[in-house]
Amino acid sequence: MDTDGQPAPRRLNCLVTGASGYIGGRLVPDLLEAGHRVRCLARSPGKLRDHPWAADAETVRGDVTDAGSVGAALHGIDVAYYLVHALGTGSGFEETDRRAARVFAEAAHVAGVRRIVYLGGLTPRNIPEASLSPHLRSRAEVGRVFLDGPVPATVLRAAVVIGSGSASFEMLRYLTERLPIMVTPSWVHTRTQPIGVRDVLRYLVGSATMPADVDRAFDIGGPDVLTYREMMRRYAVVGGLRHRVIVPVPVLTPRLSSHWVGLVTPVPAALARPLTESLRHEVVCHEHDIARYVPDPPGHPLPFDEALALALRRVRDARVTTRWSSAGIPGAPSDPLPTDPQWAGGSLYEDERQLTVDASRQSLWRVIEGIGGDHGWYSFPLAWAVRGWLDRFVGGVGLRRGRRDAERLRVGDSLDFWRVEEIEPGHLLRLRAEMRLPGLAWLEMFAETDDEGSTRYRQRALFHPRGLAGHAYWWCVSPFHSVVFGGMARNITQAAAKGMSARRAAPRVGRLCRLGRLCRVRRARRGGSVGQ
Repeated sequence: MDTDGQPAPRRLNCLVTGASGYIGGRLVPDLLEAGHRVRCLARSPGKLRDHPWAADAETVRGDVTDAGSVGAALHGIDVAYYLVHALGTGSGFEETDRRAARVFAEAAHVAGVRRIVYLGGLTPRNIPEASLSPHLRSRAEVGRVFLDGPVPATVLRAAVVIGSGSASFEMLRYLTERLPIMVTPSWVHTRTQPIGVRDVLRYLVGSATMPADVDRAFDIGGPDVLTYREMMRRYAVVGGLRHRVIVPVPVLTPRLSSHWVGLVTPVPAALARPLTESLRHEVVCHEHDIARYVPDPPGHPLPFDEALALALRRVRDARVTTRWSSAGIPGAPSDPLPTDPQWAGGSLYEDERQLTVDASRQSLWRVIEGIGGDHGWYSFPLAWAVRGWLDRFVGGVGLRRGRRDAERLRVGDSLDFWRVEEIEPGHLLRLRAEMRLPGLAWLEMFAETDDEGSTRYRQRALFHPRGLAGHAYWWCVSPFHSVVFGGMARNITQAAAKGMSARRAAPRVGRLCRLGRLCRVRRARRGGSVGQ
């Protein structure tokens, strides 16, 4: 019994897939708070280790397309949350989604799972499925796979999710804030029904305890039905901006729209395209039956303006717990850093620099951990900006993803066009490049103490080329390393010596050509030692 004399809710064993993503990373702590046990299935469990809830949840390694690992992860599970998608526009992603859903549904049946909960997309009525965007069509098909399967399923269908860090919110935010006068695609007139992320999470958590005979899809949305044009204008009001002039034109196709969004917002074209394609058709809720099983408390579902205000408050207070970029970007490299003896092939180019720092290791580490985003890269700003623009031009993520938190990093965080691959607080920050490159690249920054007890900053840039283009790329950019990497090392150590945080440090371009005291650039071939 609980304190009100009512039967205490049953504690369930829940599996969450996609826990490193935007929704999954927020669902796990909510399930734990509701009293459930949580197990996370992740291809890279290390990405979850720094989350505040990591010690309270179990994490297992696996992939939803691998029946063996899925079956093992589902052992002893009551409710399985399916929050993964092969999001993209390349050939084969729909088949990948379909195959993964079938593997999951069958493994859940064999394991005796009582319910599958899936978050999909809200689809328009009276529109042939063949006319839908590949993104919406695939989500609808995954939902059908679960509803046709032997395990009772709850399929939640949402349109635009408004919350700090969501891709839809970031797209809306940057378009509105950066463009007081906008020439926009015709889809700004399409009606949609946005929903606050708090309500999405509330429905997800509540779905765990639905009666066994419930096996259906539910439309979920907020109380407002708005065009994208109306959403931008209301964002301007909530955000305290001047009136926005919006001029829609019919010539911008979804492909052109995605590139336009990619240029203006942090959301790359590869992700913007499925989002904009989903806005071609009206998507509004046709029922609110979910309230029968997950009753709406007072004030919920949140009105659009209130959801916006909450999201903006969290952004301004730097309390964004997960972001759209928390999940891996389609096509981004994911290979681990080559280390001996595991890595045994090809060439590895290395640029290493070391400097003695007239500061404590703690001061140096604060500067290292605060790098990137609004803080900058302590180097030639124009060079970094040009590299970001070039990456955007070829469909990469560019520099605009920024940081999730202004001062603290955790494994798996996106950091401009890098991702945090490893972090040892007070000692090591390793970043893996996610920009478009003819090879794999890493950047490592160390705060160390030398044999004489002095603080030392060590920096390594590593590049594993792919084919002749990779070797040519390295030799083309290597002449600029003394400016870019040399300037970075020197400015980081100067900022630490002055006791400056990364936010206050403002490196001057004119000082970037001075070389550090120790600079060595080497090329390590097969068999060379590059490990720690």
